[in-house]
Amino acid sequence: MTRVRVASINTNGIRAAYRKGMADWLAARDVDVLAIQEVRAELADVVGLLGPQWHVLHDPAAAKGRAGVVVASRVDGIAGEPHAHRIGGEIAEFAGDGTEPSGRWLEADFQVAGTPLTVVSAYIHSGEVGTVRQDQKFAFLDAMTTRLPVLARERQRAVVVGDLNVGTTEHDIKNWRGNVKNAGFLPQERAYFYRFFGAEGESIEGPDGTTAPGLGWTDVGRTWAGDVDGPYTWWSQRGQAFDNDTGWRIDYHVATPALAAGVVDYRVDRYPSYDARWSDHAPVVVDYDI
Repeated sequence: MTRVRVASINTNGIRAAYRKGMADWLAARDVDVLAIQEVRAELADVVGLLGPQWHVLHDPAAAKGRAGVVVASRVDGIAGEPHAHRIGGEIAEFAGDGTEPSGRWLEADFQVAGTPLTVVSAYIHSGEVGTVRQDQKFAFLDAMTTRLPVLARERQRAVVVGDLNVGTTEHDIKNWRGNVKNAGFLPQERAYFYRFFGAEGESIEGPDGTTAPGLGWTDVGRTWAGDVDGPYTWWSQRGQAFDNDTGWRIDYHVATPALAAGVVDYRVDRYPSYDARWSDHAPVVVDYDI
């Protein structure tokens, strides 16, 4: 077995995150593959911050200061440099109708001790009920529903990581009763995730009453933690949300069964205090045996 550590973090702007302490976290975490969302910077900025020890792939947003995803890998790490990659705009499922802005989906293919591994950095729209942003979110979820089976067929070991902006179950949001009509916990959104994680080919009923075939992927965080509240990965900047752990679990590792079978550790690197935070999201770090 060869162990690879994959970490995901929505930085809410990588330059601000570095000013607040992200570099110290990364230096201590021994990460092999790092997926970043809401980069909000140019490729040169990311390369300059991470340093020459990292190989960086970047799918920027068309609008400066918005979105943007990265997959970075330690040059001397177990994964090394990727041998291929694809951005959302180059993938038919995401580019089909032109509604998907750039900077939200980046696939990178690695060889880990001779075994193929694909890591996807994904950033789904936050959405807003009754607006174009919500329409874009549903369009992205439709594309993801089409893309996941393709990935699973082509790559036995693949993982989609990042800020997916949906809490799947009542365990994923502290105040779920107050959010059933809000983007992020709408029954229609959650139905997609029921399908993602449902047994492959079986008819899965979503919380909105619809049924569709399961896709057979694994929610690594929920599988590892079990049926408990959290562990949350995002907290509002308002009030005492962080101090009271009134959070949302919206940052995921969504893995194929073969990769999920090799999970040996799952951690949410929750900050020790509100003042120590360098993002409103916490990193999600998973060790996989391959």
